[in-house]
Amino acid sequence: MSDQVRLRDVEPVDLEEFFSQEHDPEAIQRSKFPPRKRETFMTHWTTKVLGDPTNFVQAITVDGELAGNAVAWWDDGRRFIGYWLGRQYWGRGIGTRALALFLEREKARPLHADPFVGNTGSVRLLEKHGFRRTETVWYGEHEHIMLVLDENPV
Repeated sequence: MSDQVRLRDVEPVDLEEFFSQEHDPEAIQRSKFPPRKRETFMTHWTTKVLGDPTNFVQAITVDGELAGNAVAWWDDGRRFIGYWLGRQYWGRGIGTRALALFLEREKARPLHADPFVGNTGSVRLLEKHGFRRTETVWYGEHEHIMLVLDENPV
């Protein structure tokens, strides 16, 4: 397997795979992100993610197969990014390559991310790309690390 990583626009058929990935038990544990019910998930993706022209949304593919997604959006005046990869793509450097491609296209800075504190793989991935820790935030009972990518990463 060559693990050729590419980005492309999200197609409606991709949403079923994204839904399945969001419901993976290990992914839920790592992200501390509660999975949505199907109707809620589909409505969120079609109206708030794909339906908002200020969002930048890309499907991540590996050797032509759908592997996950990366999204940039505005929240309370700050630009955030998030990404999700299917478990079979973890630990292979795919997230590193996908995020590099995404950051080449997403030009807004500063750019924020807020992974769960226990998701060390995601935190390391963001730091590898120049994000720096700025604070700890709490979403309910879960601690997250706020990271920011500045105009000129140090």
